[in-house]
Amino acid sequence: MAVFTDAEIAYLEAQPLIRIGSVSASGQTDVSVATFGVDGDTLVSGGFAIEKTVRFKNVLSNPRVSVIIDDLPITDPWSPRGFKVRGTMVAEEHDGGMQFRITPEVIWSWGINTKTEGIPPMERRTVPEA
Repeated sequence: MAVFTDAEIAYLEAQPLIRIGSVSASGQTDVSVATFGVDGDTLVSGGFAIEKTVRFKNVLSNPRVSVIIDDLPITDPWSPRGFKVRGTMVAEEHDGGMQFRITPEVIWSWGINTKTEGIPPMERRTVPEA
């Protein structure tokens, strides 16, 4: 069974940015904005010289992350859409550089799988271990 629904994949592929929350070994939090893509059951994010970023240093000592992808396509009525993942992130070599691979453990989504006007219900699901 796929981790993401077809509607979630379509939504994720249409969004340009991800917000990645990470934590250092000493407990210092950080949030960064980056581009991303969907690769099977994971999210990937690259960039220029990511090995110099705070999130790279954080993931070396603490692989736990939370990510958010969201937007507000309609403001009247207020109709937010979004996707949140809690899981793990690793840094890996890719095409001569580095990228991050985020593996979901818990997924929340709203306004994606169920189309409603106004504030959508939040869906939560735990991803079965592979």
